[in-house]
Amino acid sequence: MNRRKFLKEAPVLAGLLVGALGAVNGKALKKKVIILRSSWQTVNIGDIGHTPGVLTLLEKYIPDAEVRLWPSDVGDGVEEMLQKRFPNVPILKTKASRDKALEEGDFMVHGSGPSMVARKDLDVWRKTGKPYGIYGITFPGVYGFPDATSKFDPLDIELMNAARFTYFRDSVSLEFARNHGAKCPVMAFCPDGAFAVDVRDDAAAAAFLDQHDLKTGEFVCVIPQYRFTPWWELASKNRPVDKAKEAYNHQMKEQDNAPIREAIIAVVRQTPKKVLIVPENETQVRIGKEMLYDPLPEDVKKKVVWRDRYWLTDEAISTYARSAGLFGIEMHSPIMCIGIGIPAIVCRFKEQTSKGYMWQDIGLGNWLFDLDTPGDIARITPTVLDMVQHPEKAKRQVKKAQKEVGKLQARTMNFLKQQVYG
Repeated sequence: MNRRKFLKEAPVLAGLLVGALGAVNGKALKKKVIILRSSWQTVNIGDIGHTPGVLTLLEKYIPDAEVRLWPSDVGDGVEEMLQKRFPNVPILKTKASRDKALEEGDFMVHGSGPSMVARKDLDVWRKTGKPYGIYGITFPGVYGFPDATSKFDPLDIELMNAARFTYFRDSVSLEFARNHGAKCPVMAFCPDGAFAVDVRDDAAAAAFLDQHDLKTGEFVCVIPQYRFTPWWELASKNRPVDKAKEAYNHQMKEQDNAPIREAIIAVVRQTPKKVLIVPENETQVRIGKEMLYDPLPEDVKKKVVWRDRYWLTDEAISTYARSAGLFGIEMHSPIMCIGIGIPAIVCRFKEQTSKGYMWQDIGLGNWLFDLDTPGDIARITPTVLDMVQHPEKAKRQVKKAQKEVGKLQARTMNFLKQQVYG
């Protein structure tokens, strides 16, 4: 079935039936309690970004509600970042606070993520008989999609079917769910919550850029990646080495990162711009040096900066906002770039699931490249150069995508509001 048809299906339009903020069907709103189940991990600025993105949307579209965050992990400075931006949102870190939320909450929202991450907690909520919705996930969200399409938890379909709405962050996931038994009354495409992130750390970003002589609008950000994120390298994850994945990473890493490296060389030699190599997850600090920086020709290295430490979402966004654009093998840094009006090119492979197809769904298909397709690989460098050398054209494309994202955010959030207060 044509993906674009999914984006226009009637269920998502139901959000337009909701009245102005502050009232539904002409009745004054009583404060309701929304529980946001989100914050999956802290070693990836994209997984961090889901939460402030959805919180920003809830703040904008349902300001009268009391929102409480039920996280998986808000360590490593993430809690402080969230409290600075959302001082009135309690963070439920204890069993007692979560039990209280199960009792006092009116509606649960499963936030954006790579899959139905919190299925067990959502199932506990379902058994209270209270309503809930799923906001912007990939499904099934397994490595190797679509080769591993049979690998999903049947509970996910049960949860979708009992939800007030199930929104998918890419149309491939929507189609897959429908073909595997999902019959939620309202199912549609919904952009990842991270498009709405607005946390900032301008002081940290400015200090780093000044230290490395990177001027606003005069540098491009770049992100590397392996086929499988080597989480076993991080002591915080406490995982044994996956020998099979490590071997496959070694086999594919040059094929995947060489086109990104070639684009860096082209930017440096054919434009006045500098390049900043950055991480989206903590393992990419090392990968950026190994795969992108160290192999560069010496004349190119003079205009390339390798960020040698991980960062949080607020500093990353403040850095991206000062850049001329971003490209690389990741998803959420591009998402956050588009959200703040910065051009961003996505390179992907099947191991990253179907999430990359959201670029097509919001009208950025010409900035999406498959690293398993030789024809796509050949177009990466010319497209990067076009983005850098024709900034006004690139910004027009960004604005068009932003408009589509904003329209869908409004529709889905207004429908959520109707479900909370209806």
